[in-house]
Parts: sequence; structure tokens; C-alpha cells
Amino acid sequence: MSTEFATTTDVPTTSGAPTRRPAPGASDFARLSRRMAAEGLLDRRPLYYTVRFGLVLLAFAGGWYALFALGDTWLQLGLAAAMAVVFAQVALISHDLAHRQVFSRRLPSEIAGRVAANLLMGMSYGWWMNKHTRHHANPNHEERDPDVAPDILVWSKRQAREASGLARFIGRRQAYLFFPLLLLEGLNLSFNSFRALRSPTMKRPVLEGALLVAHFAAYFGAVFAALPAGKAVAFLAVHQALIGVYMGCVFAPNHKGMLMVTPGMKLDFLRRQVLTSRNVRGGPFVDTLMGGLNHQVEHHLFPSMPTPALGRAAEITRAFCEEEDIPYYEVGLLRSYREILGHLHRTGEPIREAR
Repeated sequence: MSTEFATTTDVPTTSGAPTRRPAPGASDFARLSRRMAAEGLLDRRPLYYTVRFGLVLLAFAGGWYALFALGDTWLQLGLAAAMAVVFAQVALISHDLAHRQVFSRRLPSEIAGRVAANLLMGMSYGWWMNKHTRHHANPNHEERDPDVAPDILVWSKRQAREASGLARFIGRRQAYLFFPLLLLEGLNLSFNSFRALRSPTMKRPVLEGALLVAHFAAYFGAVFAALPAGKAVAFLAVHQALIGVYMGCVFAPNHKGMLMVTPGMKLDFLRRQVLTSRNVRGGPFVDTLMGGLNHQVEHHLFPSMPTPALGRAAEITRAFCEEEDIPYYEVGLLRSYREILGHLHRTGEPIREAR
């Protein structure tokens, strides 16, 4: 946790207007943590996760049963869409396991995480864990957060000015291409999962690879066993495309379009997490849809906090930020997408102007 502070910092909001604030005290996060602990918000919730996991696994098994029960019909494309939702919920379970929200110990978290991510979802737990840990340590940092690396999209004007190749080509119209590109995100997750098996950072490459192969053998085998080739290919295309859209729509509102951190900024842990995160309103429906990640500010401050505690934690954090004059940002789901697209359009300006 950083303890370096600037005497004053201009912190841009989403609207672009800076907010002037005094230097924070080093005990801010500790004081907020004590408020959370006093209400038991960091305690494990075994009943909640037992019910949640049970419902998702029931839907997962029911979907594969329905694949064979429906037989040779184009109604299978509707099932493919429904199964994309189920797979994304499995991914969200993997996320909670990775953060030790379910089990306090590392070993059961990793075992359950690899079963959920690799075997059921078809995504490498180890690859995602490494990437996500770096993101949590430096959210929206232009040089350290892998989620805002200028791979295909550019997330700041500095990245746009330095962009080349595919990122420069797409960057001109990236706001218009954002949602279409999400159709490929499911394939991208699978590709990166297999590619990461050769990385020196992968702790259990043989185990992870075996689980991934087992997943895709069962996945393709079941679809082609239940459907003729044409419908099977259509099922796979719809399923993978909608997994990407769902996952992108869940994770993008969390940080995209919020403060981008540059190497020269000096922010303490609490402000680094709060100022780079966006919460999304919407009640129980959005909570379920996004797996609790709509309370992104609180999730980043307390990654191991169980999902059902995040709503109350948001009330406490919001009040605390108001006391300390820290900007706390929360919007509706549709507005979050408008802000993301607006941000992408603005950051692409240097590329368009250079033509």
C-alpha cells in the first residue's frame, strides 16, 4: 500500500472538470476498514455462496440437458444465448473464488477456482489471476494496469499519440467498434488462456492445460453430438459471441472512462481505488447481472469482501468519502456505457487529427 502523498492533487472527474483536494491522511483507509469490520462486512457468507453456486451449477447442468432434449432445431440458438449467461456467471464465481471471498485459505480457493474457470468455463484461472492481481494493484495506471494496455483499443490520448498498427487503425473509430469487438472477447479469453500455458508466471501449466483440454473436448463433443454440423457451428458462434459481450458489459463499466493514472501522480491506496472506479446503480437485478461488481469501489478497497456485503459497504464508503471530500462516483448502467463510448471517442482524437 502506498503511503506517498502529494500536497495537492488535481483529480479529473468523468466530466473532465478537476476537483481540488487537500493532502489526505495516512489513516483514512484504516479508519474506513474499522467501520467495515465493526459491522461484520468482511466475514464469510457460506450460506450465500452455497445457494449461489448451487443455482449456477443447476443452470449449467440444465443447459447441457436441454441441448440434447431440444434436438435438431434452430431454437438451440436461444439456448446458446442462455448458456452464455450461465458461463459468464461461472466466470463471476471464479472471480469471487480468486479473491478468497468464499474460502479464507489459498488451496481450496485455487482448487475450486480451477474447476470453475478451466473445467467449466474454459478460461485459465492462473492466467486471469495474474492479470487481475496486477490490475487491482494499479487500476487504470497507463503503464502498469494490463486492462488498459493499448493492445487494440487506446485508453488515453498519450496512448493514442503513440499507437501504431492495429491499435492506430481501430483507434480512429474505436467508440463505434467497441461493442462489435466484444463479440470476439470469448475467443480472446480462450486464446490467451492457452497462450499463457507457456508463460513462466503460470504456476500449474500442466494441470491448467489438462483442464482446458478436457473442457473443450467435452464442449465441442457435446455440441456436435447433439446437433448437425451447421447448427452446431451456429450454436458455438452465438454462444462464444454473447459470452464476450456479456463479460465486456460487466467489466467495462467498472473503470473505463474514469481517472487514468500516470507515473507522476501520487495517490494513497484509498484514493487510487476510489477515483479510478465507478459504481453502477440498479438494485438486485444489476447486482445479480454483474455479480456484485457494480459495487466496484468497495470491491477494489476490500477485494475479499463477500458479494452480499458490498451494498451496505457502499453506503458506508459513500458517507466516508463525503466526510473526507473524496469524489465518489456512481451512475446508472446505461449512462456508464455512454460515458465509456464518449471516453473512447475523445481518446481517439489524436489519431483522427493526424490523418
